Amino acid sequence: MAFEGGKPAILRLAVPVPLRRLFDYLPPDGVEPAGLQPGQRLWVPFGGRKLVAVLVDIVAESPLAQLKPALELVDSAPLFDERSRAFLHWAADYYQAPVGELYAAALPAALRKGKPADHWAEQWLQLTTEGKGLPETALARAPKQQALLQLLLQGGRQSRTQLKALGHSTTIIRALLDRNLAEWIPGPTVPPPITSGESAEAAPPELNEEQKEVLAAIPAAGFSASLLEGTTGSGKTEVYLRLMERVLADGRQALLLVPEIGLTPQTLRRIAARFPGHSIAALHSGLAEGERAQAWLSAAVGQADIVIGTRSAILTPLPRLGAIIVDEEHDGSFKQQDGVRYSARDLALVLGRNAAVPVLLGSATPSLESLHNALSGRYQHLRLVHRAGNARPPQIHVVPTLGQQLEEGFAPQVLRHIGETLARGEQVLVFINRRGFAPALTCDDCGWLADCPHCSSKLTLHRRQRQLRCHHCDFRQPAVNTCPQCHSRNLNALGGGTERSEDFLTHKFRDFPVIRVDRDTTASKQALDRLLEPARNGEPCLLLGTQMLAKGHHLPRVTLVVIQDADGGLFSADFRAPERTGQLLEQVAGRAGRGDLAGRVLVQSRYPEHPLLQLLLERGYGAFARQLLQDRAAAQLPPLRAMALVRAECEEPKWAEAFLAEARTQMQALAPPSPELSYLGPVPALLERKSGRFRFYVQVTAERRGVLQGLLARFCQWAEGNRNRRLRWAVDMDAQELS
Repeated sequence: MAFEGGKPAILRLAVPVPLRRLFDYLPPDGVEPAGLQPGQRLWVPFGGRKLVAVLVDIVAESPLAQLKPALELVDSAPLFDERSRAFLHWAADYYQAPVGELYAAALPAALRKGKPADHWAEQWLQLTTEGKGLPETALARAPKQQALLQLLLQGGRQSRTQLKALGHSTTIIRALLDRNLAEWIPGPTVPPPITSGESAEAAPPELNEEQKEVLAAIPAAGFSASLLEGTTGSGKTEVYLRLMERVLADGRQALLLVPEIGLTPQTLRRIAARFPGHSIAALHSGLAEGERAQAWLSAAVGQADIVIGTRSAILTPLPRLGAIIVDEEHDGSFKQQDGVRYSARDLALVLGRNAAVPVLLGSATPSLESLHNALSGRYQHLRLVHRAGNARPPQIHVVPTLGQQLEEGFAPQVLRHIGETLARGEQVLVFINRRGFAPALTCDDCGWLADCPHCSSKLTLHRRQRQLRCHHCDFRQPAVNTCPQCHSRNLNALGGGTERSEDFLTHKFRDFPVIRVDRDTTASKQALDRLLEPARNGEPCLLLGTQMLAKGHHLPRVTLVVIQDADGGLFSADFRAPERTGQLLEQVAGRAGRGDLAGRVLVQSRYPEHPLLQLLLERGYGAFARQLLQDRAAAQLPPLRAMALVRAECEEPKWAEAFLAEARTQMQALAPPSPELSYLGPVPALLERKSGRFRFYVQVTAERRGVLQGLLARFCQWAEGNRNRRLRWAVDMDAQELS
């Protein structure tokens, strides 16, 4: 099979395996090189398996003497354009990841399985020539068929999604198909029309002066990096919408990244209402395989005008990209914690630079990385310091709990304020960052604790399901009534979680609904949206939940926020814990008083004099974050220095430790410790054992990121040839978790 000048064509492919290189194949039998383009998928044989690979290049020569042919060409046209391929290869190099695994991460699951893209194309119903010739009243004796006929005569072709949303059943559609009056054709994917009584906004709200200044400061063209630090309720979302409006007017695509699936439905509603004539694609793991494949293809071929997605959406090709917005940019959900350990927030900056488009990072509590970049001038620093409309910042009060007689974790004055707020017809939000009934179950006679058999953690009691669960590996077992060690029935549930507090608050305030929002109550699709509906309608209620409630929800009738325990992250061994604690407390507090009613926040703490807590509550997150930056500089920790973790895990701990000890020796031989480069470890992860495997890491920090990158690239070459097959290792560049 010839290439240029009669030389054979060699296909250089990214294969989804944990090896950091490309693989050479011959073209499939019967496929000419002229029909092959980089970005197409092919089936290839690999080690006795059949895998879906992506074509990266076509070359004339290979260093290998014998090559296997690829099995089959999947796509008639590339799924990845040149810019998206260059972006993925840059990301693979930066994160020291196998490029084949990065291509696989970029594809939705349905396309990773190798079905042709055409299989997932949206189906559209249109009238045949015979159907077009019928008068509008031709099917009057069959009213439902008549209604569908009129829709197609007056409105033209309709997608399957649109027909379903409009209530046209499969039976009625089949009736027109059987009479040869209509036919299905493939076409572009579009979102369903706005439903549930929603309609397009009559007019967007007026921007205040701060919002106008922020919007004017974001360049209309070319790459720019801006951090929008806006207090909760200051109108950041309206700035996002105005930036989208500008991008859409230029015929470009807008990408909005959100941290959680739960935020997607409310964001979709607001954007659909603002831009009713534009195609919107949602990309997140809560979608069915077919839905996600359709949305991905709609974005990748440029049909979708607005793309809203969680972390992996940053890897999607967007040929008409005009701007990238990262909402709640500080959120840890933007960092992938297994597989290819990329940061969607950081990659957004790289993609924006490659595509020459503005990137806007928004948060009320910016990450220390982004704040450092803004303070040092790498990012434009934009601020919204006032709440939008008539809303005022909430009053914050600390409630000392040390020595107090608490009732299921609540101080008496806190319970009094909750009752008074509900009695006024207002809403209360109670934040407890623990799921389940109790985080531990113990025997008061012999001291037995319910431990996870696979992790270095306790089992959480979920009393309603009568289960003990591990929240790390999801091990589950029936709850016990007697101690398995001494057979005593004197078991005690230690501590409290959302389930226990729900039982207590439901009994205490029985005239008002208690709405629990955590991972257990929001497992199904659209569950969070349904749970919050009464609160959005303004009914007096008590919202109780984990950090899912802290992000992005606008509930103007919430006038009291209770933070049951503010101390959790102040004494952690993880150097990032104080930052996360400050962000979480500020975000939760920001749910109070977002409407015309004044808000109050009650913060329970055993250590109200802790200097960081005092700084946060008295001077706000800005002063708090700047103090943390000074502390990080003194300790030579990120973001003042670049950091990576070389991780290893194995069922036998000594093998993981030995591998990392040798890894450190190898790296130190290449780059000895110095003031510019330091090593720590091997040390156990904060959660040493997870899912039956012991986990350790070596921490490497460097003055310059380039030095660290070069060192890690050479380490990966050594590690791929020296690994125990029962051991897993990974490089975690810009690591966010020590657990």
